[in-house]
Amino acid sequence: MRLTNVGHLRLPFGRLWGYDVTVSQVGVGLPVSFDQRRHVGAGARPGSWMALSFRLRENVSRDALAAAWLAVIARHGTLRTAFSPGPDGPQLNEIEVRPGGWTEHDIAPGEAVNDALRDVLDVACSPYNRPSHRLCVLETAAGPTVVVAADHSHVDMWSMLVIARDLLAALGDTRAGREPHLPPAPPFVAHTRALLERPAAPDDVRRRWAEILTDSGGVMPKFPLPLGDSELQPERVEVRDVFDVDDSAAFSAQARGDGVSTLTLAVSAMTAVTRELAGSPLRAVFPVHSRYEPTWHDSVGWFITNSVLESADADPAASAAAVREAVRLGSWPLKDVLEPWGGEMPEVPGMFAISWLDLRRLPVRVDSVSLQAQYVSAAIRTDGVMLWFILDESGLHLRCRYPDTPQARRNVGGWLDLLVDRLQSGARSSVGGLLRLGDRIYRVQRAQRGDVGDVVALLSADEVGGTREIDDDAVYEAAYDVVARDGSHYLAVVRDEADRIVATMQLTVIPGLSRGGTTRLQIEGLRVAAPERSSGLGSAMLAWAHDHGRARGATLAQVTTDEIRDRARAFYSRLGYETNHVGLKRSL
Repeated sequence: MRLTNVGHLRLPFGRLWGYDVTVSQVGVGLPVSFDQRRHVGAGARPGSWMALSFRLRENVSRDALAAAWLAVIARHGTLRTAFSPGPDGPQLNEIEVRPGGWTEHDIAPGEAVNDALRDVLDVACSPYNRPSHRLCVLETAAGPTVVVAADHSHVDMWSMLVIARDLLAALGDTRAGREPHLPPAPPFVAHTRALLERPAAPDDVRRRWAEILTDSGGVMPKFPLPLGDSELQPERVEVRDVFDVDDSAAFSAQARGDGVSTLTLAVSAMTAVTRELAGSPLRAVFPVHSRYEPTWHDSVGWFITNSVLESADADPAASAAAVREAVRLGSWPLKDVLEPWGGEMPEVPGMFAISWLDLRRLPVRVDSVSLQAQYVSAAIRTDGVMLWFILDESGLHLRCRYPDTPQARRNVGGWLDLLVDRLQSGARSSVGGLLRLGDRIYRVQRAQRGDVGDVVALLSADEVGGTREIDDDAVYEAAYDVVARDGSHYLAVVRDEADRIVATMQLTVIPGLSRGGTTRLQIEGLRVAAPERSSGLGSAMLAWAHDHGRARGATLAQVTTDEIRDRARAFYSRLGYETNHVGLKRSL
């Protein structure tokens, strides 16, 4: 899923509408979580919200959309609460939310759609607004784009997925002619009460917090390099796609080989970069989720608490220990842990925070690709550095926000450049692409345009290929360009220790409806250079291909080979392939 900022948000032009619900006066008082108090206590301000945008596959009436949204609000208690200023800090109360009406928001001449949307959400989703959430729809000729937004005190990234999923489910009810109905989910306020009842942190947790904050200068960890003027500055937001699906799979394979998580391997890279550029350990605020039990998986709220991460050694095992420690340090009520600092986070300009979310592991899913879904952050003024990572089926993506000063551009930008280079280099040299056969080591890689000649030579080097391949480089290079543009294809080359291309194959992932919606892995053009044959390389390549397919959801592998290739058919049969279908071809 794309991570973006409202200033970078890609929206088509159309009519922008917002839904105004009707709300009651405040009702019963409710407990306020530590992070809610910290966030809302900063006061009414623009840019305190987060949002999710997605495009619907078909047109839907605004009435149906409003009915679905009201069903989502009815399901999730936090969307029926509102904050107000109190004598001892923010107060939270229940509110009743009833149907209202749609308002069209003008888009001024020359104004970008995302700027108009930002103005709407800055007002509607301010912390003390009642309610501080908003449903918007952008009506275009290509269909509606929905934006759901809320002040951060009521949601986190996981919650935004829950809201989108539930809204789509309620819309499904309306399309089927039913009144939208969603069963109630456990409210966030119950989670807040449960956290307040947890025992105080043990002494070793308090001591470790104190050590890390002392090493950070008595404050929450700061970015390790100068950021320039410490006053609030306009933000600079960088959005980078770190890994595609291939590099992501390779990086994950390296993590498995090292016996650690993908997050840990990323922390290892950040540790090495920080040590190289700043000569210091990696220290950062480290948000951890507090949905400890499945009870909360379908709930909406700010199920995040802050911890601190200190990683001094880039060795993966050491980084794994640092991550485990950070998770444990964040598993206790923070007001109690931070009692030596007045029960509050000792924040100063330059605070550095790192957030990691692996969408592949969440129990909540939406089809982010077909929905063109985007996580959207607000635009703010800032004096610190916030780094978000999102890992999903398309790869690893990051978004970084920092003060837009010359020093921060140079230092944060340079830190990010080196980090991305380290991560990408790690993926491309990972064990995920290695084939080990005795004392021989081969590497599987996606073919580059310069490899086309070697691939064609392999395709031509047998009795069948020699009769049908042609001597025209331009034709093959044009074909390569078509293959390379489609991510479902993987044209592989295998290199030996001397970097010579000694084998090739083309893999294609084919989704389909037959066999219960089976996704297939098609394997074609597997060729091994003559000196490398009968060494087990072909079998190792097929095993690698099977892993490639599994990582992309394939549950069935299929190969094609010419009838006259008796040895090839025997080879595939030995590896479990069955000749139970007849393949037919004709020229077009």
